[in-house]
Amino acid sequence: LAAPMAEYGPPLGKTWTMRRNQLLRPLLASGMFGLSGCIAQPAPLLSLTDFQPGSAQGCYDRRAQPQTAVLDAHLHFRPFGGSAIPFEEIVGYLERTGVLFVNIMGIGQTLPVSSPCIYYLNCPGTPAKPSLKNDFVNAANLVALAPKDLHLTLAMTFPDMEHPETIQEGLQLLDLEFPELFLWAGEVNLVKQALFDNHHAPVPLAKIGEWGPFMATLRERGIPISIHSDLGNDDDDTAYLPWMEEVLRLYPDNTIVWVHLGLSKELIAMDAQRHIGILQSLLDRYPKLMLDISWRVLEDHVFSDPARQERYVSFLNAYSERILPGTDFLASGNKSLEVYRTELKATSRILRRLNDDAFRNIALGRNYFRLLDLDFEAPPVCPFRAGQSERP
Repeated sequence: LAAPMAEYGPPLGKTWTMRRNQLLRPLLASGMFGLSGCIAQPAPLLSLTDFQPGSAQGCYDRRAQPQTAVLDAHLHFRPFGGSAIPFEEIVGYLERTGVLFVNIMGIGQTLPVSSPCIYYLNCPGTPAKPSLKNDFVNAANLVALAPKDLHLTLAMTFPDMEHPETIQEGLQLLDLEFPELFLWAGEVNLVKQALFDNHHAPVPLAKIGEWGPFMATLRERGIPISIHSDLGNDDDDTAYLPWMEEVLRLYPDNTIVWVHLGLSKELIAMDAQRHIGILQSLLDRYPKLMLDISWRVLEDHVFSDPARQERYVSFLNAYSERILPGTDFLASGNKSLEVYRTELKATSRILRRLNDDAFRNIALGRNYFRLLDLDFEAPPVCPFRAGQSERP
């Protein structure tokens, strides 16, 4: 049983996955694989059953279980341009890597169908604009191909925040075709400097006040919205802070997820204390604000920096109830399972350094369940006992 369940084992079909879970349930309950009894032996990936309230999952042993997140709150099932990875193939990636809970995002800006471009950065001058196309494709795929062993949440990515007058019409179309299926909004763009060469500009500050009808709909339906809003750049690290401050000031009762901690490739050298101070101030003033730590740029250029790492670990521990994990993986047809696995490991690396409460809140999905009022429960983390070897 152990070999095909290992992280690098062969692909698992759904029939095998279901049979595997049936065979392993008694072993999991006994703690043989390190879940209930916290015995540091090779352990299988968890299933949705392990997150059911009242299940006998016991505690989660961080020495034996993977320290990658079971939640990917920021996964783009559709690319900017070109072919996409088939829906069922991405589902297979999730099953192979132990990711059970996912936000299915389209992409907040698509390249023209007449363009041969796959990635916008390789095609300066080519417009990248919001579109309904990907949301329709994602919804149709979910309706037809929804797996039973994953929890997938549809996110609408079509809203053009620069032209809010168009949003309600698009929302009505989604409601007509896929009623009550879209339970998340975003990632939408407020300020994204990387797109400036593709006909994108910061949403005019005055336009944010026109979001009212859309934001009211989100509040009424309990739908969070993920917003990409660059904090600034290495020349002026708070150049665009007023944009997010204006959104929070006008819509304090909306659940807003500020993605990537406001960082980007244009802003990777910011002093950690200054950055964290800004985040803390906003989190303290706006109780509905959440942050996501998606995108491997954070790990590669910020979290892995020894001079800044401990400050961010302390911050994430202190504000762990306000953080969501994600890969920001983009499902272009030229990518593979190994690319997704690499992205998941990179974006989860900081999670290994968190305390147990923070790990449970973020990596094991406790924040996500609470945010969407889902009937799931994150398992507690096994206590670390004196004499045990250090966690890997």
